Amino acid sequence: MQKEAILYTKLDGRIRCDACARKCLIGEGQVGFCGVRSVSTGKLYLNVYGKVAAAHIDPIEKKPLVHFYPGSRVLSFSTFGCNWMCMYCQNYDISQRRVVDGADLMPEDIVDMARAYEVEGITYTYNEPAIFAEFAHDTGVLARKFGLLNTMVTNGYWSEELVDYVKDFLDAVTVDFKGNGEPKFMRRYTGASGPDPIFNTISELIKRKIHVEITDLIIPEIGDNLEFAKGFLKRLYDVVGPDVPIHFLRFHPDYKLNNLPLTPVETLEAHYKIAKQVGFRFAYVGNVPGHPLENTYCPQCGNVAIRRYGFRILEWNLTEDMRCTRCGYKLPIEGRRSKHYREDRFESIYI
Repeated sequence: MQKEAILYTKLDGRIRCDACARKCLIGEGQVGFCGVRSVSTGKLYLNVYGKVAAAHIDPIEKKPLVHFYPGSRVLSFSTFGCNWMCMYCQNYDISQRRVVDGADLMPEDIVDMARAYEVEGITYTYNEPAIFAEFAHDTGVLARKFGLLNTMVTNGYWSEELVDYVKDFLDAVTVDFKGNGEPKFMRRYTGASGPDPIFNTISELIKRKIHVEITDLIIPEIGDNLEFAKGFLKRLYDVVGPDVPIHFLRFHPDYKLNNLPLTPVETLEAHYKIAKQVGFRFAYVGNVPGHPLENTYCPQCGNVAIRRYGFRILEWNLTEDMRCTRCGYKLPIEGRRSKHYREDRFESIYI
């Protein structure tokens, strides 16, 4: 379904799309960089409204969100297209396809599906949700009426207009940096100009009381510079403070970067150490199942507050109000532990 977009401005002879930091100027009959926002009869349309490319029941820890309703299950879904062109994207068959395709599912259908599967929320993910913001918005506003949570996984390359638009429904977001946010890396391997819009997005989301967690995909040989990481993490700390979790994710070869190796675990641990030195209280190593830095530790006494293996919670040492059972320190974890936290009920949805 093609539906008129909300996030755009009419200029002389062209339309400026206001969904992301690219601010594409689109002429009549043309399509923006993302491939799914086009101009017709002087209006901007979202061509993938009601078109779902992929859907799955996921653990919320997969996003990763580990300080927000731990153990919850979410209905994740995507459209096609993206405002980046990451050369290592594991979802490239979705994100790099500039097509209008997918199963016909309107916001009401998605919310009904989430309720039928008895999940706690909906996650807009797999491709960049900024590009289908109006579809996400309508779904999220309806989902809230039924008590469902709304979360996003995003590159954070947003416009200020989008941040203001999502405040109506968004509860939590994972913002994915790549290669420590190094501008040279971003221009070459993602097609983005640099990290400044991402820092702005994070700052504005925090001002609006939206829960934020950060990931940094550490790509060996081209995006793992420890000296640059020190400055990057200091700048990030100045924006988010000590209690926002940061996850250092292991890269695995994919798409156009199959020539690179897996990220050495030692490199991830080195980034973790820098984060702790900068002042982050909660830093994690991701995509290394069984690593001790998957766990949440009490900053005061060092006790394991939440023990994990991959996306599964194995041990819980917190009270209902998220205080350490050993020393009473209150951890900054939002919401409550899900009743599903020990279950492995994660399913594909064939659409």
